[in-house]
Amino acid sequence: MTRSRTNRTYWAAGTAVVLAALFAAGATFATADGSEDRGGSSASGTPALYSPDAGFARDMAVHHQQAVEMSFIVRDRTQDEPVRGLAYDIANTQANQRGMLLGWLDLWGLPKVVADEPPMSWMETDSSAGHDGHGGQGGHEGHVTKPGALMPGMATKEELDRLGAAGGRDAEVLYLQLMTEHHKGGVAMAQGCAKQCRTPAERALAQGMVEAQQSEMKLMADMLKQRGAAPRP
Repeated sequence: MTRSRTNRTYWAAGTAVVLAALFAAGATFATADGSEDRGGSSASGTPALYSPDAGFARDMAVHHQQAVEMSFIVRDRTQDEPVRGLAYDIANTQANQRGMLLGWLDLWGLPKVVADEPPMSWMETDSSAGHDGHGGQGGHEGHVTKPGALMPGMATKEELDRLGAAGGRDAEVLYLQLMTEHHKGGVAMAQGCAKQCRTPAERALAQGMVEAQQSEMKLMADMLKQRGAAPRP
């Protein structure tokens, strides 16, 4: 039953990936209007360096990478098939999505890392942010980055070390708690892109992430309950 629910969850994410791939060839021209605008479009119609499209691609690629890392860690720390199956699906889906996001940056001729760009600053973009859409870093719709973490929802090095040292039920519970927090941060980011990004394929992918990860959070709450635990407050 758990595996079946997990597969249905990832059908939504997989559909978003397929849609994004189908439209990727046209992504470069999705916002073409012949000039750079405050939403972050360059003269060629590709997303500008500090646009929500580019910022989301860079930040979500980093965010996804940690989810993949945590999933590989727990896979080797438990023999529980539902948790191992969930971890495999998360690692596979988010690795594929990460590759797509980085591929779009290559397609747009943009760097994967920008030294002076604070994490999540693209979510602050509005009409007052300046011609390149580069706003400052501040609050992000009520989602706070905990001390020692790079972005909302991400685990700290200490938490990753704890996960790597745990085993059995302890590893399962900690993974499910950390991944629930990770998904909360990821959903907030994806919702931001679904509202702000101008590339249709990227918006479709972001919306698919929202739906799949919200479904997974419900599944993980059930899995925690089965283990006598709950998501962390």
